Amino acid sequence: MSNNMLLSFDNLLKNARHAVFFGGAGVSCESGIPDFRSQDGLYNQSWQEPPETIISAGYFRHRTADFYKFYKAKMLFPDAMPNPAHKALAYMEGKGLLKAVVTQNIDGLHQAAGSRNVIELHGSVHRNFCRQCGKLYDMKHVFQSEGIPLCTCGGIIKPDVVLYEEALPLDALEDTAFHLDRADLLIIGGTSLSVYPAAAFARNFRGQVIIINKSPTPMDHQADLLIPHPIGQFLGAWEEMHRVSNQ
Repeated sequence: MSNNMLLSFDNLLKNARHAVFFGGAGVSCESGIPDFRSQDGLYNQSWQEPPETIISAGYFRHRTADFYKFYKAKMLFPDAMPNPAHKALAYMEGKGLLKAVVTQNIDGLHQAAGSRNVIELHGSVHRNFCRQCGKLYDMKHVFQSEGIPLCTCGGIIKPDVVLYEEALPLDALEDTAFHLDRADLLIIGGTSLSVYPAAAFARNFRGQVIIINKSPTPMDHQADLLIPHPIGQFLGAWEEMHRVSNQ
């Protein structure tokens, strides 16, 4: 990547009054978590049934055991660690350069890297609850359970993640709208911008836009700065440059 690209990014960021980051599955790829729609993504792998069907609310209700076979094998990554993208975003927030991280990811890696104001549109694998009594459980309990994870009361445990056929949480949408209404810079990273709500957020935003994605998106022509690189690679290089220049 060019030094000019890093400097352009740095200039837009430092001149923003209210910068917000919006990220998708590509943010965690460099942590070893596959995305969904890229060539090697989850949706391009072969399954007896489409992943969209397996991780739906109806499938969870009627074929809970099969849901959990897929969920534990393909959506839980207990050993994953934050990559340079997560760390750089936490660094930005710590320096007062970034107001919020809005994520479609459910892996909790933004928080693990140190980000505090994280809005999780699709929930988190780290929160799980009994559908019968409401008791909470962590990811480790679900991952290590045999078959269907059960509560001490005998109820079935459900991940606090948004499945297909379920609505996005209202509080997360309201928090996102709050920050986007005030933002003058939107940094979009690791998302194809091909599905709701990512496409709508980008299309309706009226401030400056930076897109960081290794493959093209439908919104590239609207970006004030387009960065066609893996997001961890780019943001890691930016953080290193920023630390050196501020010593």
